[in-house]
Amino acid sequence: MNKAEPRIGLHLRVAQKQILTPGLVQMVTVLALNKLELREMINQEMVENPVLEEVSDVVETLEDTQRKTESEAPASPLETPVTNSDNHHDSFEELDYGSFFNDYLDPGFKSPAAEEIERPSFENFLSSPTSLAEHLQWQVNLSSSPDEVRDAAYSIIGNLNEDGYLTASLEEVAQAGEHSLKAVEEGLALVQEMDPAGVGARDLRECLLIQLRMGGGDNELAIRIVSSHLPDIESRQYRKIASALACSVEDVERGLEAIRKLDPRPGQRYNDTQPRLIEPDVALVKVDDGYRVVLNEEGLPQLRLSRHYRRLLGDGKATTDVRKFVREKFNSALQLIKNIEQRKQTITKVCEVIIRRQREFLDKGLDYLRPMMIKEVAEEVGVHPSTVSRAVASKYAHTPQGVFELRYFFSEAVQGPSGASTSLVNLKRTVMKMIEQEDPAHPFTDEQIMLRLREMGIDVTRRTVAKYREDMRIPSTHQRRKRS
Repeated sequence: MNKAEPRIGLHLRVAQKQILTPGLVQMVTVLALNKLELREMINQEMVENPVLEEVSDVVETLEDTQRKTESEAPASPLETPVTNSDNHHDSFEELDYGSFFNDYLDPGFKSPAAEEIERPSFENFLSSPTSLAEHLQWQVNLSSSPDEVRDAAYSIIGNLNEDGYLTASLEEVAQAGEHSLKAVEEGLALVQEMDPAGVGARDLRECLLIQLRMGGGDNELAIRIVSSHLPDIESRQYRKIASALACSVEDVERGLEAIRKLDPRPGQRYNDTQPRLIEPDVALVKVDDGYRVVLNEEGLPQLRLSRHYRRLLGDGKATTDVRKFVREKFNSALQLIKNIEQRKQTITKVCEVIIRRQREFLDKGLDYLRPMMIKEVAEEVGVHPSTVSRAVASKYAHTPQGVFELRYFFSEAVQGPSGASTSLVNLKRTVMKMIEQEDPAHPFTDEQIMLRLREMGIDVTRRTVAKYREDMRIPSTHQRRKRS
């Protein structure tokens, strides 16, 4: 039987695909940006698009832009001048600004930039921090050690993690950096003498011992405890430690006081990760008997369309290619302005729902936070849940109770007789309070916490309590028990 040969032919297939236009992609992107990210994006767009200008002296709202554009644009296609000598008709009516704003923007929405109300202060400045590596290299440069030791110290610094611990063996450092093992050992000793105390350690025990020995004073007992009894400290076996060291429990307690003052992660204060600047995107401001949503637009460039380029399109002196380029930039600029305005509206509407649903929280505090799902807010606003999710992503709100991430207001309800109105956030806070108020000698078990919650009308399982406790990084009952 002959082997079947491949056949070439045309086949039709019907399929549904969702294709995102560039404008829609930008709208989704802009909505997910927080204020700082949006400011960076706008600045980049102004660099790339000459049609966009920043209003510097007088705040120009989107409505102002619309009026100026309509007044400067030709009244009809008949008034549009030709672009060159061959009488090619290149109509300016394609940029119909009036219909653009009427079709895509809510005419009842007024930009917060045009309103004069008392706003909370959003000032928040952070200087650029020095990384751990830079801080240590600076100290190495000031040392009088031989060059080979300093070179080995640089290699060691390059193998420190964010907590300041050495993650490679001395042999690996020597081989990778082509150093002698002796130079690496001396380089490690040099690094371990530097600030922050404890840096360059290979484990927690060494980290704490370095700090105790550098601290001076009467730390001999604390050094002995750390050297041989770290696991006993974790399990609070203080009597066992006292017996092994032939001292009293009170002496052990004094030694532990010195240990508690140490930093188990000395590198974190010089972490290479840049600190995150949190600047609220919105404020929920108390006004008379209610609350008002105020978008934080301090420092955010207010955009308008360039008058120069509008005249360029209208005077008929530009070539066809120039007019085509400017038209594309105009369309891009209008799309960006539209998406920024749409972002304002969406965030404002979502926050208005938050105010209606979380009024007790705004008035009274954390204990009154109600369960609220993204799907419920989306239905009330009239958008898809993914839109609400993007609107609250990485954004913070200034409220009378403090600054909170917008996602904080969304929490599922806990099931139970009276637990349906209890948010998961408050349930975890309740568990935390129970543990904070327990007897250290007889801490609550997960079973006991479960029973106490059920007495409060909150129906949860023991496994659920354990999960919540682990989420909050609370040790187990055995680890929390303090033995005398």
